[in-house]
Amino acid sequence: MVLFKRKPVQYLPRPRIEDDNADVSSGDSKYTVLLKLMGPLQVWVIGPTGEIFTNYESYLSRMDFYKQKRFICEITGHSALTFFDALKSEMENSIDVDNLFPDSLKEPVLRKVQFSTVSRIDTLVDHIFEKSFKEDFYPGENVTVAINGGERLSGTIREKTRFQGFVNSDGTTRPPFQRYFVRLTNQPDREALVDEKHLFRDRKAFTKAMLRSFIKNTVTREAWAGAPWIVKEHIAIKYRIDTTIPPHLTYANHIAEKKANLAQRKDETNNISIMNGMIQTLPELRPKSHKSKQDQALGRNQKLREQAPVHGMPSIPQQNGGAPFVNNFNHFPAFSPIHKASPISTPPSPKPPIEDLDVPPIRGAPPRPPLKSLSQDTKTGTKGVKAVEGNGILMESIGLLLETWNTLNVYCEVYHLDSFTFDDYIEALQFSSEDVECELFVEIHCALLKQLIEEDGSVAVRLPEIPDDDESNEADSSMNTSAIPTPEPETKPKVKPAGRRTTRSSQAKAEPEPEPEPLGPHRAVEMLGDYDWVERLKKNDFRNGGWEVIVVGVLHQLSLNPRKKDMCESLLEKLAPADEDPTRETARLQYQKLDINLRAKILQIICLLTIDTRAVRDYMDECSEQMTQLRKVKIEWQRAKRLATEELRQLEEERKILLPENLPALAELQTDATGNVKTSEVVAAEDEEEVVDSDSEEPRTARSLRGGEHRAANRKRKREEEREKKEKAEAAAKAPKVSSQFKKILKEIEKRKEKIKECEQEIKTQDNDLREADCFRTKVLGKDRFHNRYYWFEKNGMPYAGLPTSSTADAGYANGCLWVQGPDEIERLGYIDVPDDESRSYQKKFKMTVVERKKVEEGATSLLNACHWGYYDDPESLRQLLSWFDTRGPTEVKLHKELLSLQERIVRYMEARKTYLAFNREKNQHAEEPTTRMSTRTKTYVGPNVHRCLAWKNMTALNEFGHLHSDPPRPTRKAIKKAELDRETRSGKQGKMPSRQGTRYNF
Repeated sequence: MVLFKRKPVQYLPRPRIEDDNADVSSGDSKYTVLLKLMGPLQVWVIGPTGEIFTNYESYLSRMDFYKQKRFICEITGHSALTFFDALKSEMENSIDVDNLFPDSLKEPVLRKVQFSTVSRIDTLVDHIFEKSFKEDFYPGENVTVAINGGERLSGTIREKTRFQGFVNSDGTTRPPFQRYFVRLTNQPDREALVDEKHLFRDRKAFTKAMLRSFIKNTVTREAWAGAPWIVKEHIAIKYRIDTTIPPHLTYANHIAEKKANLAQRKDETNNISIMNGMIQTLPELRPKSHKSKQDQALGRNQKLREQAPVHGMPSIPQQNGGAPFVNNFNHFPAFSPIHKASPISTPPSPKPPIEDLDVPPIRGAPPRPPLKSLSQDTKTGTKGVKAVEGNGILMESIGLLLETWNTLNVYCEVYHLDSFTFDDYIEALQFSSEDVECELFVEIHCALLKQLIEEDGSVAVRLPEIPDDDESNEADSSMNTSAIPTPEPETKPKVKPAGRRTTRSSQAKAEPEPEPEPLGPHRAVEMLGDYDWVERLKKNDFRNGGWEVIVVGVLHQLSLNPRKKDMCESLLEKLAPADEDPTRETARLQYQKLDINLRAKILQIICLLTIDTRAVRDYMDECSEQMTQLRKVKIEWQRAKRLATEELRQLEEERKILLPENLPALAELQTDATGNVKTSEVVAAEDEEEVVDSDSEEPRTARSLRGGEHRAANRKRKREEEREKKEKAEAAAKAPKVSSQFKKILKEIEKRKEKIKECEQEIKTQDNDLREADCFRTKVLGKDRFHNRYYWFEKNGMPYAGLPTSSTADAGYANGCLWVQGPDEIERLGYIDVPDDESRSYQKKFKMTVVERKKVEEGATSLLNACHWGYYDDPESLRQLLSWFDTRGPTEVKLHKELLSLQERIVRYMEARKTYLAFNREKNQHAEEPTTRMSTRTKTYVGPNVHRCLAWKNMTALNEFGHLHSDPPRPTRKAIKKAELDRETRSGKQGKMPSRQGTRYNF
């Protein structure tokens, strides 16, 4: 069954139609059935599901639901499909699975799965494959038989006999076993009687993947914990499998068990409290004691503590013949007699606020640190934000720039582009020069346009169809004939001067045809001509205005969509104006004149088209599979870490047990280079030996005639040194030594610590790979109390600093900013610009309205709606922002926690961005420029020292294809050789001037 949000899609019940004469129709949809009957009632039917609707709006709503790309094929697991695509995929793959899975194993597998309560299908597949069918075979199955001589023969199991185990009278047991009669394939007249140890399956005939697909195709399960797997009805009928669910596995029994357990817990709690009350209140029937009242109360309390269970746990019996554990109670004050416990009235715990704005404001707190803005029109966007002067960027374009940059960097492997920084991207879109071409700007457009067609030349995206010329001509002619004809005055032919000869060219000049007026505000159709943009893409015709004309063609075809007509028409008026010639050169020059806002719009349109291509979807599927594998590897490393941690805990306990025996020797434990443990006394003795040896190696004095006294003194000193050395060695030998077992435990502890460090490092690596493979959507860090959204675009889908192989990898960052987006329209109207009655209630409660609080707490900068953006790019502002967050609110505390965990990384790449921009500014100041300087938009000095974006090179395309996207593909050696042969053949046919050496002399 097709899944929606991991649950099977439930079809709507059929409505009750009393009128049998109905008109069942579906409009123009190919997924419905059209039945025309006579009658006043009209119904609509969806063919694949059989659903019937008596209301057209309900039918359209259901069709819109089915056409969403949010369904999952249950067999393959492919997601992001429409319902009809998922249903088609299930039908096709179910046939393949049914054909590939062995027929002899279908019924045993289904009977094994029926009513199984294993929740995860992976665990179920492993259990069936490893424990049930790995060493069990069934009649009709093709197997390989191992004969005693070592020969392997193929055969088919004819019969299987199972022998039950039993217990003999002497207590010995015989386990159950089974035997198989196998008919050999090459020898039909022979059979082999073997056990399961001599039978083998073909590895390709029965695998876990096939078993998983077969189970998903044949069984179903309800969406509640503990629900059993049930074979589908038509399959159960085929194999005669009972589908009656046992009573203990039904959902009603599951709910009843839950209620019974809950009631039992309540009863146990009540019984315990009642028993405690009875024990405390009932008098003791025993003779009067002669002890004091305090001693009696003390003994009674001690007995209650020994007998009464604590929180429902049974009391522990006393050891040593029932004697209580002796404590010195004389040091504690006497207990007063216990009466019946009365419930203590505790004040109710304060409930956390539902919204962050319900938290009372902090009076006198500093406002939020000021935001920086990338736009120039701050009057329509943020208030009080310092804008970048002269950059020409509008506030409405910042979201487009961030969206396109993020898409190009996340899917750079699909587009075959090197990663690039956001600052270089902004500069490339602002760059314009007639002499120098920005490779980053051109490669982005060419790489995106290449994704619009498949390798076979077909269009890879859905575009509105262009009407044929014949249809348009017929429409024009019908419009002309339908209009009222108006007589036109006849033009008199001009009189030809006498004596001049009339030629065709002169006649054409004499009677010029009127120039056709442009059909609209642009000349996109004339610019394309007969050379369609798809044909241009097939031939990689990008040079000399080629890719600009392709952009014109794409926008012209998109303008046929009513939703995008106005936007595309406005762009086409700039690229193919009506007052310019419709040529490639015009498209190239007009594209250079576009400002960054229009360029961002064009790139966003093309990016949205490429997202729906098969290449991007396949890349998402690959990333999804890669994330699944990474999670499995991460789980293995986490399991290894837990195992190493448990082993370390056991070793630490053993070390503590052996520690008292080795404590004197561990006063100052040292280890030499070979790993031998030495005590401080041995180390000190060795140090003194070195000193002695160094003294003995001093050069001897020259021999004199009167040196007898000196020689005697030297001999005496040596004897004293040898005696001291011997005493120290004996003391070291008598000193306590570390046992070998203790040394071994210490080494094992160090090994386990290293293992834990290795596991932690591998877990971090898997987490980083998971983060980079998570390319499905941009994740928001969170929202503050005024519903502003915070983004750090490096959080997922890309390396933190871009691709390490990129030509600008030395920049060391990708975006380097923390971006803030204003609240959307629904949040603004629902939480900030609230109605007057709610505003008065809020003001009565907090002495200010929400708008006033927003103005006070956000300070000079304020984002009005979701089209307005600001950013932080310095660590100090980030630190102030973290202190500005109010962690009492449930939403803002999550944002604070997320930003706090990423603070170190964000600060690192903020500083890298600052260093990169400062270094380039310094290079610009020292760059040698021409004496004459002009404006950027006309003609100016350009170069990598002045413009950072010119230093970017698309090394990915060069390494993979051998050429840039904008260059035509290089001819292969075979093509070059063929061209040379054709040239030689062509020159030979035309006749080459013979030389004297190549001809015969004819005298």
